[in-house]
Amino acid sequence: MRHKSTGRQFGIGSAHRKAMFKNMVTSLMEHGRIQTTEPKAKELRKIAERVITYAKKVPNGDLAKLEGAELAFAKAKRVHAIRLARLYVADRDVLQRIFSEYSDRYASRPGGYTRILKLGKRAGDNASMAIIELVTEPFVAPG
Repeated sequence: MRHKSTGRQFGIGSAHRKAMFKNMVTSLMEHGRIQTTEPKAKELRKIAERVITYAKKVPNGDLAKLEGAELAFAKAKRVHAIRLARLYVADRDVLQRIFSEYSDRYASRPGGYTRILKLGKRAGDNASMAIIELVTEPFVAPG
């Protein structure tokens, strides 16, 4: 029974799956877009958006305005967010990019940081392929 179990299994072990998605998230954040199968792209989207949300929740340039207990709390919150993101990102340079460039880029966007473009079928095994990419257009509120 699969009660309360979410996510696709992909016919591989949990350690292999975790390592695969850690590498895929790192590549997506480094290059901005990657090509993979459609089910893997859909699972990757969940993890990538979670990592960007971790980066958005910490103050970047506002630490100079704080002092005392507020400064200590903000620093602790930032360290905690970085440690959570390191569970999914393998490269320190990419992690730095997430917490500086991407947190600023997506500061006003309430979610939906990635886009999946379907490509069709792969010639070898007829697997549905897709490109997953980070959204670069600025957010425009509806209405």
